[in-house]
Amino acid sequence: MANKKTLYVFIVLLLPLSLVLFAEESLPQGYANVKLGMSLDSVKNELKKDSQFGYRGDRDVSLLPGDARVLIETDTKINAPYSFLERCWFQFYDEKLYIVTINVNPQKMDYYSIFKTLCEKYGNPDSLNPEKSEWKNDSVILSLERPLTLKYTDKAVFDKLQNDSQVKQTSEEDSRDKFLQGL
Repeated sequence: MANKKTLYVFIVLLLPLSLVLFAEESLPQGYANVKLGMSLDSVKNELKKDSQFGYRGDRDVSLLPGDARVLIETDTKINAPYSFLERCWFQFYDEKLYIVTINVNPQKMDYYSIFKTLCEKYGNPDSLNPEKSEWKNDSVILSLERPLTLKYTDKAVFDKLQNDSQVKQTSEEDSRDKFLQGL
């Protein structure tokens, strides 16, 4: 009987500890100190502080057509040849960062090493195909794309932009869908 009590106490105490030790980390909101949702000026300041991005200042900033969207594009080959990164893009919507795209230097890092690390930290991807692996939660989509690109996307903004861009079906398309649903 004493052995059962000891085993029970051991399990009760060990279970919470094991959950902490083996729990997957939540998805990151960005890379280094650049986080989704940051303002343009905050991102510029962080890029200036971190030479691995190769940020050269305002000449790396441009406006995208429509809705006054801003894009920062950096190239590490010029200012940071030692970096694991190559080119990086930081896209803004409503003056907030909503996509971080990082091309990793394939001569310094490989796809499998990044994939393995992401799986160890965040579990198996939510979707997987030959072109990309994606991890998702309620706020972030983290993708590893071939040949070697990491992308951090603000899920709420991405979903909003996708919904806003959808073209409404014509009455003929609606009729067709209703017909098919009735089969």
